[in-house]
Amino acid sequence: MKTVQISLNSIDKVKSFVNAITQYDHDFDLISGRYVIDAKSIMGIFSLDLSKPIDLAIHTEADLDTILETIQPYLVEQSQ
Repeated sequence: MKTVQISLNSIDKVKSFVNAITQYDHDFDLISGRYVIDAKSIMGIFSLDLSKPIDLAIHTEADLDTILETIQPYLVEQSQ
């Protein structure tokens, strides 16, 4: 499993994000505070506070590089 931060601060971003990850058979969860929702659920995503970055848990090790490349437009840059 890998966790990354993403930003979904517009309706168009939410729709394109869900379309991008539904092509994978793996499980994806969005974690915001104490809420965990299925990242493939548009209705679930709209129940979260989208003004802040959200943690995305990717429940697979297979295809991880491909998945990260697919979700690149939504990733929040991590300053380390």
